[in-house]
Amino acid sequence: MSKEPQSFKNHVRFDPPYHFGLLLLLVANLVFAIFHLVHHWANASISSAWFLVLSIMAFLVLGKLRQYPMKVQDRVIRLEERLRLQSLAPEEWHAQIYRLTEDQLIGLRFASDDEVVELAKQALEHNLTRKQIKERIKDWRPDNWRV
Repeated sequence: MSKEPQSFKNHVRFDPPYHFGLLLLLVANLVFAIFHLVHHWANASISSAWFLVLSIMAFLVLGKLRQYPMKVQDRVIRLEERLRLQSLAPEEWHAQIYRLTEDQLIGLRFASDDEVVELAKQALEHNLTRKQIKERIKDWRPDNWRV
């Protein structure tokens, strides 16, 4: 992890073994499966075609294995941000909290306590996206625990 404070420009995280190791290996495997099937088409067996099917399925499995924890993480962030807004926003604004979309709540997680309520109001008024919210943050609250 970088020693530089987290900001909009550097908040994206990569897991090298996942994003570069495993993904590259699966791409190489898929390319090899296609190459093998095409170049041995004349005497290709069912096992060559099955190898290609399994190579494609590996991508689907990898996608799902990544998607499930990300969805759980998004649900936790949504809950955290609603609770944080309830504790920081004036009581008369609490009903508005549930109008914020999941995407907006996820964008708000990087806003400091001093600006999160105002940004939430702007998000509702202007229908801001996650990226637009993050671009408006002045005092970045790092999230170093996300997956």
